[in-house]
Amino acid sequence: MLRISLVWTSATSGAVSGSAPEAVQEALSERRRGVTMRRRMMNGKIHRARVTDADLNYVGSISIDPVLLKSADILPNEQVAVYNLMNGARFETYAIEGSDGQVCLNGAAARLAQIGDLVIIVTFADVEDHEVASHEPSVVIVDEDNRPVEGSGGAST
Repeated sequence: MLRISLVWTSATSGAVSGSAPEAVQEALSERRRGVTMRRRMMNGKIHRARVTDADLNYVGSISIDPVLLKSADILPNEQVAVYNLMNGARFETYAIEGSDGQVCLNGAAARLAQIGDLVIIVTFADVEDHEVASHEPSVVIVDEDNRPVEGSGGAST
């Protein structure tokens, strides 16, 4: 087993040494003292939605069923990440309110999916380090018609 020891000079406490995991933890702890830490956490997710349309000539965005937007805590014009499960494409755009059952990729994003593809739509929020433990994302699992599955809205998954 290889054990690595580090020695470095800290501006506040002089030379510090120890095994790598302990030394790294100590360095990170020292660095965080007095610094507000924020983490980017998943905030809302629509899981395995089916693409219902793609409109290359519309100016950007993804149109999403209003019930899904509300259930996943996604606001109109909010930045979303879209992950296409069928071809591996990953891209960012912004959400707009669509019609019932709709998940339509607009503009350039229309080139990244076909009608019928399954996608995951996710938003993220910056959360203070001390708020991470109480942060609960809203996750909506949908059926083949893009309707929320009973009991999935707001569940952590």
